[in-house]
Amino acid sequence: MLSGKNNGSSHTSTISEGVQIEGKIHFSGPVLIEGKVLGDIISQETLTIGRSGDVRSNIKTKNIVISGKLEGDLVASGLVEITSTGRFSGNLSQEDAMLKIERGGIFSGKSIIKEKEDSSFHTDRKVIKIAAN
Repeated sequence: MLSGKNNGSSHTSTISEGVQIEGKIHFSGPVLIEGKVLGDIISQETLTIGRSGDVRSNIKTKNIVISGKLEGDLVASGLVEITSTGRFSGNLSQEDAMLKIERGGIFSGKSIIKEKEDSSFHTDRKVIKIAAN
């Protein structure tokens, strides 16, 4: 079951245990996955993979908490947390090194830290096309 829980100003969508979803999924708010997801996930908020969650996806998210299984590549702009029951197999790409692994948690893959671009070095550029005669 896909449901939403409204706790004041925050709204959490839940993919319940026993549910399997395949395809590309977009979330604008927080989400909790307790079921199985196969496919790409884009989340603008915190994505939580619960203990019974089994996710085989490439994910782009702000923050993620992994308490279940994740297989696939992950791009995160915020905190990546692997709890003591979490299993992550894949590559992690971040701008900041904000990775937390609790004792017992497993990360198998590469962690890639990208440098932030310094906007002070950029100048406005004009593209001029020159036609050859």
